[in-house]
Amino acid sequence: MESEASWRDRRREAAAEQAAALDRRRATETAAARALLVDFVAKAKAAGIEPGPLRAQVVASGASYRTNLVGWYLKRNHTLAVDADGNFYLLGVRPSLKARLSGLQVEPSDPPLTVGLGARDGESMPLKQLLHLRLEAGPDWT
Repeated sequence: MESEASWRDRRREAAAEQAAALDRRRATETAAARALLVDFVAKAKAAGIEPGPLRAQVVASGASYRTNLVGWYLKRNHTLAVDADGNFYLLGVRPSLKARLSGLQVEPSDPPLTVGLGARDGESMPLKQLLHLRLEAGPDWT
C-alpha cells in the first residue's frame, strides 16, 4: 500500500508539471501574438496609416484620459491598442480623479492570440483577423 506522503508528492509534482506546461503554452502564444503586432505596425506604416495619440477609455462612460502613448486603436470603442513599437495595450480603465487631472501611465500587456476570449458571444476574435480588419479600414478609421 502506498503511503499518503508519496501520493501527495506525486500530486504536487503533477500540478507543478501542469503549471509549467501552461506557462510554456502562454509564452509561445504571446510570442506569436507579438510577431503579429510587429507585422501590423510595419504594414500600417507602409500603408500610410499614421499612429496617433491614444487615450484610455473609462469603462461604461464616454470619458477618457490622456496617456503618453502613440499608436493605433484596434477596436472602434478604443479599448485595445498597439503602440508604434508593437506593444499591446488594454485601454479600458476605471474612473480616477488623478488620471483625469494629470493623465494616465498605461503599461503594456501580454497580447493574446484571441482577443475577448471569455467575453459574450460574438465578442471574441482572433488577433490576426482583428489586425487585418484594422488595416483594411485604412487611415480614416475611428
